[in-house]
Amino acid sequence: MRLRLDSDTRALELDAEATGLRYVGGARRPVVFDLFVGDRRFARRLAPEGPTLLVDFGRFPPEVTRQPGPATRLRFDHLPPGMKRLELWLPQNAAITLKALRVDADALVAPPPAARRRWMHYGSSISHGKEAEGPSDCWPAVVARALDLDLTSLGYSGNCLLEGFVARAMAESDADLLTLKIGANVITADAMRERAFIPAVHTFLDIIRGVRPEVPIMVISPIHSGAFESHPGPARRTAEGVAPPPRPASLAEGALTAASIRRLLEGLIDRRRALGDRRLHYRDGRVLLGDQEAGQLIDGLHPSAAGQQLMGRRATPLVEGLLSDD
Repeated sequence: MRLRLDSDTRALELDAEATGLRYVGGARRPVVFDLFVGDRRFARRLAPEGPTLLVDFGRFPPEVTRQPGPATRLRFDHLPPGMKRLELWLPQNAAITLKALRVDADALVAPPPAARRRWMHYGSSISHGKEAEGPSDCWPAVVARALDLDLTSLGYSGNCLLEGFVARAMAESDADLLTLKIGANVITADAMRERAFIPAVHTFLDIIRGVRPEVPIMVISPIHSGAFESHPGPARRTAEGVAPPPRPASLAEGALTAASIRRLLEGLIDRRRALGDRRLHYRDGRVLLGDQEAGQLIDGLHPSAAGQQLMGRRATPLVEGLLSDD
């Protein structure tokens, strides 16, 4: 989420209630606001306090409690003189209630023109990017800033499960290009077998194509996924990280792994392209973060802050190519 405005203000101040996240046994995750002036990050501010969601993964299902906390005031001073484009990136790992936004009393303020190309991306927690150092460092944000795209990131942490309402939202958007990074949550939730996954992907794409037959679409399979490369879900978080629990061999038939999802997606997209959908593309997610970068997974599944940056740099030429798709 971003706030964009053109203004000659020399200061920007906001009051916000930032509900942060803490896992039992760990510290509260830093809640960061990034302010850009033009295309340059001018300053980063940390919200030091606020309500906290405390998550206990020692219980199944995980237990979540909300701890109270105050609103916080953040101020960005010494902005450059004259009219300029201001873009405030709100934290990607906190729920934000914006209570006030202030500029200088005599400042001019205008909405910026909506001239940028629009990109809508759908993905899991890996796209959500809680592990990034700040909201402008999530891998989709890295791509959007490099290519000057107006990003809408549907990074549904733990919940990228090919829901029809998401397909409708993407179909009814005015995005100039769409990307779908799918598969990780289907595995970790153990939500589908091969029999259900294939028609679910077809239906998702059919909904979009029924409204937007010409919009370029890229489907990206899972990045390197640790133990889930060859072992189906569900995922369980332990002190050592995220891993699949033991499961009876009788439940293995049709169960999905990262390797099988890549195979299925590549074949599915190839068939649709052969039937005429030449603006539909497939990319193996391992081109963004592959087996050789397994050490970038902080818990066996989620990329580190450096991994998010690496994915963004590698995804930039792929998305740029989609922009020029004929």
